[in-house]
Amino acid sequence: MTLRLHHQTGYTYKGGATASYNEARMQPQSNLDQTVLHTKVDVSPNPWTMSWTDYWGTLVTSFEVHERHPELLVDATSTVTVDRRPAETSHLSWEEMVAPEVTDAWLEVLGVTPRVSTGPELSQELAAMRESAAAPDDFVDAVVELLRSRVEYVRGRTTAHARAADAWAAGSGGCQDLAHLTIGALRSYGIPARYVSGYMFPDPEPQIGRPYAGDSHAWIQWWDGAWVPVDPAHGVPPDDHYVDVGVGRDHKDVVPLSGIFTGSPGSTMFTRVEMTRLA
Repeated sequence: MTLRLHHQTGYTYKGGATASYNEARMQPQSNLDQTVLHTKVDVSPNPWTMSWTDYWGTLVTSFEVHERHPELLVDATSTVTVDRRPAETSHLSWEEMVAPEVTDAWLEVLGVTPRVSTGPELSQELAAMRESAAAPDDFVDAVVELLRSRVEYVRGRTTAHARAADAWAAGSGGCQDLAHLTIGALRSYGIPARYVSGYMFPDPEPQIGRPYAGDSHAWIQWWDGAWVPVDPAHGVPPDDHYVDVGVGRDHKDVVPLSGIFTGSPGSTMFTRVEMTRLA
């Protein structure tokens, strides 16, 4: 499937900004599942910019605006062909999962930080699930099923809970929260897991040439001899309706737009995603 993506986001500043310093992670990159045919980022007001690839392999546009501006507008447009195929997994055993070959290679995505920690109540349920899971892939399936049954996915929520445990306690959350909960659950039992930021086409059978309101979306990948993607919000592996932008330890590593500004306090963020199937 070939998709055109248009992601528009930015800030309106309550009293105007005299300068701002920002990073955008809104552009997909080519990998085994997708080929980027075109991508660019436009910023208004016209800034100084620099593009680079971060530690996790995500394309970043850094930019600075050194003039008074009441609003900052970032426009990212991309054309991507997606052709996902099943990951070539090794079906690792629990013993293989905790071997140095895995733990040394993926140490950075094994840490249970406060952001992804599941909290004591969920941890008790996870302990029982681990006891009955014959292999890591059985445990992953059980975790995703449990979270989908107990945490209501609120589509379109643009901010994540500060901690995964807060979403579990609330019984609802956005895609970021479900991704963080899943990551924390898997890492708690030695399964490397990382956060994926991207886009998802909301219509299962989109008409060619018709623009649709799309979503910035988050899902995860876990290690089973290869990185295996799964979308905890929908309980399915991503298909050709998903476009990868970047990966990291959690949401903070792949925030679409982040930065600081000088000027009067107060700002409001806005965002809009439009997706069109081209072929």
